Amino acid sequence: MTGMLEELIGSAVYDPEGDKIGKVKRIYVDNTSGAPTWVSVTTGMFSGDSLVPLAGAQLRHDPEALQVRVEKEEVKTAPHLEHDGLISPEAERELFDHYHIDPNRAGMELGGKQQMRGGRRPDDRGMVRSEERLAVNKQNEEVGHARLHKYVVTEEQSVTVPTTHEEVRIEREPITDRGQMGRADIGEQDAEVTLHEERVTVQKEAVPVERVRLAVDEVEDEQTISDTVRKERIETEGVENDRRNPGRR
Repeated sequence: MTGMLEELIGSAVYDPEGDKIGKVKRIYVDNTSGAPTWVSVTTGMFSGDSLVPLAGAQLRHDPEALQVRVEKEEVKTAPHLEHDGLISPEAERELFDHYHIDPNRAGMELGGKQQMRGGRRPDDRGMVRSEERLAVNKQNEEVGHARLHKYVVTEEQSVTVPTTHEEVRIEREPITDRGQMGRADIGEQDAEVTLHEERVTVQKEAVPVERVRLAVDEVEDEQTISDTVRKERIETEGVENDRRNPGRR
């Protein structure tokens, strides 16, 4: 039967009235019993794949085809298959409600006996195990302000300036030729000279001596971010574990 089902990939699917629904793209089988439960059907070039139940379906020959027990219109309005090709438990419950199928009798009849449903899988793809990972982003935020403020202070400043001043000293010169001096008069006499000296005057002026401004530098740093994440674990029940692939992950 497995070989016959594999040969149906690409075959036409018909409803009970003989209307063509589409072509078989993938077959889903029960994880426990191996009974086929669903087929994904391509219904058009621009539409997604639809899931069609195999409960009550029959194989045709010459040419190979599959006749199902649901109407074409039911398939058109059924929930579409997700892009990853897997059927989640929530999606399968919606499909059961849509097609009015007993979840416990969803398998295709093999050898005249309808198989009880225990699980579902697409071919041998199994199920997807997911885990959370940290996605870190960065954003700029204000952490403070810097400003310049100018104010005035006073300080004592001393400058040494060289100056000159005049001083009087006595010079004496003996007279050797009295005839040239003429007659000497004895009496009072004054002689006067004007003395000079340099005095220092101070003026103040404001002159620019330095330009000060704020400059912002970008400095590389590291921060460690920690948070808790969830991981899915998969375990099997009622299945012998392969030594290379333990049941619990």
